[in-house]
Amino acid sequence: MEGIVIGQYVPGNSFLHRLDPRTKLIISAALLWLIFLLGSPVEYVGFGLLVIFLYILSGVTGRLLRVLRPAMYLLLFTLGLNMIFTPGHVLLNLGLVVATREGLIQGLTVGFRLVYLISLSSLVTLTTSPVRMTDGLETLMGPLKKARLPVSELAMMMNVALRFIPAFWEEMDKIRKAQVSRGADFDSWHPSRRIKYMTALLVPLLISAFRKAEELSVAMEARGYAVGMKRTSLHRLQLNLRDYMAILIVLILTTAFVFNKYFVQ
Repeated sequence: MEGIVIGQYVPGNSFLHRLDPRTKLIISAALLWLIFLLGSPVEYVGFGLLVIFLYILSGVTGRLLRVLRPAMYLLLFTLGLNMIFTPGHVLLNLGLVVATREGLIQGLTVGFRLVYLISLSSLVTLTTSPVRMTDGLETLMGPLKKARLPVSELAMMMNVALRFIPAFWEEMDKIRKAQVSRGADFDSWHPSRRIKYMTALLVPLLISAFRKAEELSVAMEARGYAVGMKRTSLHRLQLNLRDYMAILIVLILTTAFVFNKYFVQ
């Protein structure tokens, strides 16, 4: 699946690549929260331009189209559902299917929020190596250790999950091509045939996933990994001036947006 880039890392030396992973996680959390405060079309357009600017700043602009390709399908699907099932002023009446203006607005709102969520999440993984991502998550969740939460294990699980996403889709694409070469027709509209072909796809995919998980666990044990063991990092994370400046700029922009939206009449 060429459009799936979540979980992939693209090595580089851009400004975003050089940021501390904790900085990127803090900034992305602030921007993701800001997405749910967007209201007017101008705000949605402005946020979209911000996302494009961040991709240009990261040097992975070519991956943006690959990120948006599956996101646009999700946008159209969300738009269609909301237009049909949201009551309001009728825009299009086809008998059994009735599209409303309120549904159109709601669908665009939810759809663009999903597109922005996917784009920002993909940008973080594209510019942060899995090892540094794990270190950043573990450091940020460090205070939770006092509540006896397995912070190190949770960070490792999230890292493994992110790394499994591209491997999972790549394996799925290989199995699909192999089944097509054997005569499988995944585009068939016949219900029984679709179930048959999807079973031929999902069963080997699940077997492969369990096999990869077992191989990973054996490899981790062979390298001395043990639950609860205190571990050190090869590269210590350290915030520098560009990290503080990036956090300060995002904090100022977020505060100004919230103040202008809710306190300025």
